[in-house]
Amino acid sequence: MAGKDYRDLIVWQKAMQLTIDVYNLIRQLPLEEKYALSDQMRRSAISIPSNIAEGNARESKRDTNHFLHIAQGSRAELETQLELCLRIGYLSETQLKETLSLSDEVGRMLAGLIKSLKSNL
Repeated sequence: MAGKDYRDLIVWQKAMQLTIDVYNLIRQLPLEEKYALSDQMRRSAISIPSNIAEGNARESKRDTNHFLHIAQGSRAELETQLELCLRIGYLSETQLKETLSLSDEVGRMLAGLIKSLKSNL
């Protein structure tokens, strides 16, 4: 992936939109969660496009693969936190539907990139 500007990567663009969506959802959480769940969700969401960008900047495919795996892990962490918001009653299924769908799409794209890199290692 090195050589191509990370901003041109569709997976990065979608991960950025996912992060924006999460920020919008966080505004609906109770103030008491500001330094707990909300903060953790922000970090998880930010980590996804950040690690895609960092992986893209790496010279070796092995390094790129490593950062894509971190992005995938952060995405799973974020989905768990969103599910927790649903189960606690902070957010409804309707509120989460589009965000979880976008997260799934990012996950499939990351899995495809990881698979592609793995076959070229």
